[in-house]
Amino acid sequence: MRLILKSAVALTIAACMSVTADAQKVRLIEGDVAALKGQTEINTVFEYDHVAVGKFANEQDYIDKKKAEYNKKEPGKGDAWEKAWKADRKERFEPQFNTLFTENSGDIKSGDFPTAKYTLIFKTKFVEPGYNIVISRKNASIDGEAWIIDSATKAVIAKLTVDDCPGRTFGGYDYDTGVRIRESYATAGKGLGKFIRKKND
Repeated sequence: MRLILKSAVALTIAACMSVTADAQKVRLIEGDVAALKGQTEINTVFEYDHVAVGKFANEQDYIDKKKAEYNKKEPGKGDAWEKAWKADRKERFEPQFNTLFTENSGDIKSGDFPTAKYTLIFKTKFVEPGYNIVISRKNASIDGEAWIIDSATKAVIAKLTVDDCPGRTFGGYDYDTGVRIRESYATAGKGLGKFIRKKND
């Protein structure tokens, strides 16, 4: 009986986590994604020009605070943290977004394809880093905008918002901030890919 109860609890937790992972909101706010029908590649670039982080309206203010705190505890630790914070974009976030978009968009492969007819510009607007201290945790999340443009003319084909993209790993072993945020980008890529596929089916 105890084994059955444990199994039921495990299944319930897994189900809840699956729901959370798909909880992003994708909305078309301008244009149409129909132009992407039949495309096999999309050139995807990322912008981080105006990003709010947690309670900070400006990302640099957040970086300066965390960097100072870490350096106070251990000289040099804050500098290393700042480098990792920025390096995670190319090394973790963007590849994960592209992978999940590709897996869920049908036939469109997302990545560095400068000769592709269309370009997807993903503009990160907000990052909640979250935390995990074993006894307490808060999921990461991101909000962003996705602009689909004609690669040659730069004309905007469509604008979408991709909000409330949660990030956590199965089992909760996401003590590293970069790991949590990486999963938020995975959720964003997955949601956007599914949205485009559904609109063009």
